[in-house]
Amino acid sequence: MNNLKKILLVEDDPFIIDIYSTKLKEAGFDVQSSTDGEDALKRVKEDKPDLILLDVVLPKLTGLECLGQIKLLPQFKDIPIIILSNLGQKHEVEKGLKMGADKYLIKAHYTPSEIVKEIKQIMPNY
Repeated sequence: MNNLKKILLVEDDPFIIDIYSTKLKEAGFDVQSSTDGEDALKRVKEDKPDLILLDVVLPKLTGLECLGQIKLLPQFKDIPIIILSNLGQKHEVEKGLKMGADKYLIKAHYTPSEIVKEIKQIMPNY
């Protein structure tokens, strides 16, 4: 039985997917990635990740639309969601947190290692 914590990384930039996937796998997580909002919703329903790292600017459904839909589903509303975005305007951050994101991290302010620390803070029993 695989008991690694599953993280769904929702990001449309292959370079960023590669960097974060590598770092998260090194930290002992099972990482799945998705490059658009529709696929991300499908994966959440199929795999029920333990945590979702979610970009805001995505094809098909935006990260915020995706967040809103996940939070509407009772069986998934408790999955921790960290928004990881380059959109750092105050109103964007407030909107994401108000919609139910556990944290809103601006990519430019965090190294991949610091992102791993943030994830471990949200999943203390990891």
